[in-house]
Amino acid sequence: MTQATAAGAKTTAVEVLIIGSGFGGICTAIRLKQAGIDNFVVLEKDRDIGGTWFANTYPGCACDVPSHLYSFSFEPNPDWSHMFARQGEIWNYQRHCVARYGLRRHIRLGCGVEQAVWDDRRCVWRVRTSTGQTYRARKLVSAMGPLSRPALPQIRGLENFRGKTFHSARWDHAYDLQGKRVAVIGTGASAIQFVPEIAPRVASLSLFQRTAPWVLPRPDRRIGDFERNMFRRFPLMQRIFRTLIYLRLETRAVVFTRLPWLSGVVEWLGRYNLRRGVADPALRERLTPDFPAGCKRLLLSDDYYPALMRDNVDLVTAGITEIRTDSIVCDDGRTVAVDAIIYGTGFNATAPVPANMIIGREGLDLTDRWHDAAEAFLGMSVSGFPNLFMLMGPNTGLGHNSVVFMIEAQVHYLVEACRTMQVHALDSLEIRRDVELEFNRKVQQRLSHTVWASGCKSWYLDANGRNTTLWPGFSVSYWAATRRFRLANYVAGHASGEPEHAAREAA
Repeated sequence: MTQATAAGAKTTAVEVLIIGSGFGGICTAIRLKQAGIDNFVVLEKDRDIGGTWFANTYPGCACDVPSHLYSFSFEPNPDWSHMFARQGEIWNYQRHCVARYGLRRHIRLGCGVEQAVWDDRRCVWRVRTSTGQTYRARKLVSAMGPLSRPALPQIRGLENFRGKTFHSARWDHAYDLQGKRVAVIGTGASAIQFVPEIAPRVASLSLFQRTAPWVLPRPDRRIGDFERNMFRRFPLMQRIFRTLIYLRLETRAVVFTRLPWLSGVVEWLGRYNLRRGVADPALRERLTPDFPAGCKRLLLSDDYYPALMRDNVDLVTAGITEIRTDSIVCDDGRTVAVDAIIYGTGFNATAPVPANMIIGREGLDLTDRWHDAAEAFLGMSVSGFPNLFMLMGPNTGLGHNSVVFMIEAQVHYLVEACRTMQVHALDSLEIRRDVELEFNRKVQQRLSHTVWASGCKSWYLDANGRNTTLWPGFSVSYWAATRRFRLANYVAGHASGEPEHAAREAA
């Protein structure tokens, strides 16, 4: 349904509006259709679907979760070519899902959300987009994900640099790195993938490391024709294989969340990987982390350490004082001449939603609501923001397993919420503040006993040192918590009257 506004623009009314077309947006769209809800749109700011797997095209980009698990349980792919899929293959899988489930007609590409404002009287979200199109949506789903906004370092003199600069998530393929003097700032998950790829091509590579990460062997291999044919002919075999991968990864939660002292076993594996990749004892010492394994994100690579042994690669552990027109000045007085700077500095994971983008009841900006710390019930529902469902919201990330598993659990929950609203003829649902507070109190209490609370500084923590990123336990416990939508946890409302408390669960 489309209605003309006073300014002559068209406002389209939809039941559900989904922001983002990565795994979260695609999964939501598929499950809504399967539930008989067809009146929805997916808004995507980029020129094609895929989210992270469309935006990140840097050399060597690949997943660090085995392919058969980093995919939808209801749409297995028997044709993965590697145990750890490369970016292009994952993106093709996402496009396959869009085509198979008929989602293209629901997707608006190149259409970012500029602002979504809750209309409390009519119980709808009013959404303004970058194309000028406006929407009126009963329910709003944020599937932007925590790794959608690149984090750029604040370094004095950065604006004076005359060479080339770009973030790994915005890789400039038109810029030829051949023979260039390149600086890479950051040694996170992206850097350890692209450094080995570009090192043979550049004249010199200066890798600026603030903190040495734990890098474990990556058990990657090609998946042969026999294995793929077997999975194609016997889907149950692939399902069993996927389950075994899930169980193996799930056991890592024991180390991270229950028995942090077992991190020594993981550290032994990391030191083994370092010894076999770096022959120089002095360099090996600079690459040895000084914090428990798992406190920061564990990285997987077999070629990162050998790349640092190349004659044209230099590991710089001194801090950066300033950037000049053609060089980087370190705090030990050293000056490094460079032609290009590549940022491998990750994402704003603890602040994925831009300011003034999502406005709830009484004009409350979500970023103001989260000024002290991001929090939400089950990582999805925020008090003051009715009919808003977040995917991969606060404290729903994983340090040990596949986030696609978490996304499927969340989408099941939001579809159950939609069904509940339909059955009870409700116009709005808002999480009760007391329920939200108690949930997050328990989450933070559990996090205080995990390896992530062992004292290191990581992107898991916000500016106040609070872990607002990770789920504090087994992923199966989150799955259990999202199996049933409990109306008693919410305040229900009607567009024609004042909000009323939902009937208790027994009703």
